[in-house]
Amino acid sequence: MDTSALLINVMLYLFLPLWGIAGFADWCCHRATKIEITSGIKESLMHSLMGIQMGIPIILCLLYDVNVLILLICIITWISHEIVAHCDVRYAAPQREISIWEMHAHTYLGSLPLYMLISIIVINWAEFQQLITFNWAGNMSLTLVSEPHGTSSYLPAYLTFMALLCVFPYVEENLRCLKAHFKKGI
Repeated sequence: MDTSALLINVMLYLFLPLWGIAGFADWCCHRATKIEITSGIKESLMHSLMGIQMGIPIILCLLYDVNVLILLICIITWISHEIVAHCDVRYAAPQREISIWEMHAHTYLGSLPLYMLISIIVINWAEFQQLITFNWAGNMSLTLVSEPHGTSSYLPAYLTFMALLCVFPYVEENLRCLKAHFKKGI
């Protein structure tokens, strides 16, 4: 197995699932600290935004060949995710307890996207060189991958896994926070 295939498998079967598990652990911590009555809907919406920020490049890299356009999206969404993560903790820290378990979850939620971005750059080094040398002509389109990453059932299985561990719990968190927000009459 060549290095690129090995890195792809590490991302598919280690980094991506760990990111989902860390997201679920983070949600459990929010629930335990009653986010709906402490930091509320504003923090909950930041969590959803960060999930979307990382979900977009993940889906794009799973469905399309990585080129300059995909790399730009990956880098921009990673930077914006880091900015929102900083704002999230800055907003939440004075309003509710951030437990040691939540800090550990944040370690994974912050580092895994960086590891994945670096891995994508290493795997697609020629495209990265085109990006940094502004050789973008012909590299700004979306081309579906010829063969799915992992197995043909990987993407549906991963999307189901993420829906169960992250999407549904964070939708529930948003609804719980929204209900508490309206209950306060604010």
